[in-house]
Amino acid sequence: MEQTSYTLLITGIIFLLIILASAVRILREYQRAVIFRLGRLIKVKGPGLILLIPVIDRMVRVSLRTVVLDVPPQDVITKDNVSIKVNAVVYFRVIQPEKAIVEVENYLFATSQLSQTTLRSILGQSELDELLSHRDKINHELAKIIDSQTEPWGIKVSMVEVKHIDLPQEMQRAMAKQAEAERERRAKVIHAEGEFQASQKLSDAASIISRNPSALQLRFLQTLTEVASEKSSTIVFPVPLDLISAFMPSEKK
Repeated sequence: MEQTSYTLLITGIIFLLIILASAVRILREYQRAVIFRLGRLIKVKGPGLILLIPVIDRMVRVSLRTVVLDVPPQDVITKDNVSIKVNAVVYFRVIQPEKAIVEVENYLFATSQLSQTTLRSILGQSELDELLSHRDKINHELAKIIDSQTEPWGIKVSMVEVKHIDLPQEMQRAMAKQAEAERERRAKVIHAEGEFQASQKLSDAASIISRNPSALQLRFLQTLTEVASEKSSTIVFPVPLDLISAFMPSEKK
């Protein structure tokens, strides 16, 4: 009898410990517990020590930390009929745990699928140049649309970033040629502007020299000094134009 009583006592203690272990839960600061009692939603508890009624209560843990969701590469045809591959990253967090558990079966999978379809839809309405030059605008639009659709699930989308746009090789070569042609165009425009400014300065100089004939002679002598450099074997003798004019035939009337 004593052996049987001792065995029953040990069994009862073990049973009580199991029940106590199943009734006590400890949640961290970033966790919340969605409590169901006999299948009905009771409340959201946490963080800290949580006491449950064994067998009757059921708890689902939900993390409130920001989730970084990587959207796999998606095949997208832009508005100007260019086939590209685009991947993105979505930052979101659960703000209403009860809705994230009750309103959708798996909020992580649902948000991932919604992000993929929204990415293909929005980028398909934009042209390639817009995707490359106005990425901030597209990121803001993606975040706004995904956030509005996940709001009934108690999820807040804080940011969406398009990470990489994979262009076909033919398109990359075409864009390289376009960029090279644009640089050549700018170089020609800059060269033409320089020639125009130089011609204006020469015109101003000719106007000043024409008002003072001695300045023309000084400019002529300066040009001769530039031609006859130190290492040149050429000797230049300036001859006055008045001396040559005497040997030139006069115009017949």
